[in-house]
Amino acid sequence: MRNLNSFNMHRTRTISITSGKGGVGKTTLVANLALTLAQRGKKVLILDGDLGMANVDILFGVKTHGNIHDILGGRKEMKDILVEVSKDVHLIPGGSGVVEFNHLNHFERRAMVEAVSSLPLGFDYLLIDTAPGIAENVLFLNSAAQTVSVVITPDPASFADAYALIKVLNRNYKVNHFSIICNQVRDEQEGLGLYQRFNDVVNKFLYIGLDYWGSIPNDAVLRKATQMQRLIVRHDVGSESAKAIRQVCAQIEKSSKQIETAGGMQMFWDQVVGFA
Repeated sequence: MRNLNSFNMHRTRTISITSGKGGVGKTTLVANLALTLAQRGKKVLILDGDLGMANVDILFGVKTHGNIHDILGGRKEMKDILVEVSKDVHLIPGGSGVVEFNHLNHFERRAMVEAVSSLPLGFDYLLIDTAPGIAENVLFLNSAAQTVSVVITPDPASFADAYALIKVLNRNYKVNHFSIICNQVRDEQEGLGLYQRFNDVVNKFLYIGLDYWGSIPNDAVLRKATQMQRLIVRHDVGSESAKAIRQVCAQIEKSSKQIETAGGMQMFWDQVVGFA
């Protein structure tokens, strides 16, 4: 079987954007981060890994022609489903229904390998929008990424469920470093305070490292843009939330310079399909 490391020597940074619970604004954040990175001259691939409620395409206002389930079923190839949702931003649609990546059979694994090996070269980032929670396929997608970025909000349930997610990934998959994005906060001060409280709790019970990537204020402009299914960094570039998203992207780029160059998109897919 062809190993994915044999193609595409371009080093793609793989980042999962995940959360312990739903309703934290994760998909909106992924779409805005991808668009901002592209505006900064990067090529971005989004994997809509929320396979039960895939909706990244809606935020970009595009129509998809197939999804990852069609590849697994052998009905389509990657070129048939890969869609450019904006300049230098491509999407692998997730579709509906749940796929347990760690329960793929031999034929599904082969279909995935062949599909990924046909991807165009040169992506700087692969952003994985996972489903919320600690289902096995969510844990699997997170564990395969180079960086796991957990989105938390001031909601106590978000705080508790994010801790549970990190604990399970650390215990079962040996993930020992995470990045934190605070979303739906009043301002940077509240976001930083939320991160510090979360960091205190995590480090009291777990031996892991946390990075703070920034906070996104839930201003009225962002709320309206989300309701209208518009991307804030495209339509309201001067808003506080758009500025905050750009600052998070700056942190992502800064951390990319520091991360180990080994791995990348090839290793991510190797692990997802069970070859690593």
